[in-house]
Amino acid sequence: MTAVPHVPSARQAERDAFRRRRTRRRALAGVLSTVVVLGGLAAAVVTSPGWERVQRTYFDAGHARESFPLVRDAFWLNIRMFLLVEVLVLVVAVLVAVVRVVPAPFMAPFKILATVYTDLFRSVPTILVVLLVGFGFPALGLAGMPTSLFWLGAIALALSYGAYVAEVVRAGILSVHPTQWASGRALGMSYGATLRHVVLPQALRRVTPPLVNDFVSLQKDTALLSTIGLVEGLRAASVYQAETFNFTSLCVAALFFVVTTVFVTRITDWFMIRQMRREAGA
Repeated sequence: MTAVPHVPSARQAERDAFRRRRTRRRALAGVLSTVVVLGGLAAAVVTSPGWERVQRTYFDAGHARESFPLVRDAFWLNIRMFLLVEVLVLVVAVLVAVVRVVPAPFMAPFKILATVYTDLFRSVPTILVVLLVGFGFPALGLAGMPTSLFWLGAIALALSYGAYVAEVVRAGILSVHPTQWASGRALGMSYGATLRHVVLPQALRRVTPPLVNDFVSLQKDTALLSTIGLVEGLRAASVYQAETFNFTSLCVAALFFVVTTVFVTRITDWFMIRQMRREAGA
C-alpha cells in the first residue's frame, strides 16, 4: 500500500515561514549586537594612549613564542595534579558526606570528626593548607609519610577541596526526596544499598553544576603549589618574566588555564544535556 505524503496546510506553512523569518531576525540581531559591543570594546582598548606599551609588555609575539614551550612543559604538572586530586577529592567528599548523613548512633564520634574537618578546612585559606602540609608534614618525621612535593601538594589540595565538595555532596543527598529512601527499603534493600544504588547516584547528578565550579577552582589552584617548590605552569612563566622583565609569559600561562577550564566546562555541559535528554526520553 503506497503511503500518502503529508501535505501541510496553508496555515501551517504560513506559521513555519513566520518562525523561519523570526529565527533569522533574531540571529541577525544577535550577530549585529555582538559585533557592535565587542568591536566597540576592542576599539576602545587599541586606541587608548597606553596600548602600545601594554602590548609590548603583556602581548609581545616574540616573547610568547619563546616562553610557550617552557610554560607548556611545566603545565603538564598542573594537568596531572588536577586529574589526581579530582579523584582524591571525590573519595574524601563522598566519605565525609555519607558519615554526616548516616543516622547510626555509633557513628557519633565520626560525625564530630567530619564536622570539625569541614568547618576547619573551609575556614583556612588553601594557600595556608598547602604551606602547612608541604613543610609541616615532612617535619613530623612519621614513618611512611611521603616526602615527594608532588604528593604533598596533592594531599594539601585534596584536604582543602574535600571539605568544600563534601558539603556539596551532602546537600545533594539531603535534597533527594524521602520517598526514594522508602522505595529502596520497601524493595528489601538495606540502608547502605539504598544509599549506594538509589540515593547517591541521584544526588551526584543534581550537584554536577556546583561540582564543576569547585573543580574549575581546583584546576586554577594547582598554581598554588609553586609556593612549596613545584615548578608548574605559572611558576615557569614567572621565572621567564623575572629573566626578561616582560609579562607575556604570564598571559601564555593564563591562556593554558583558560583552555583547560573551557574544555572541562564544555564536557560537563555535554554530559548534563545528554543526561537530561535520557531522563526526558528524548
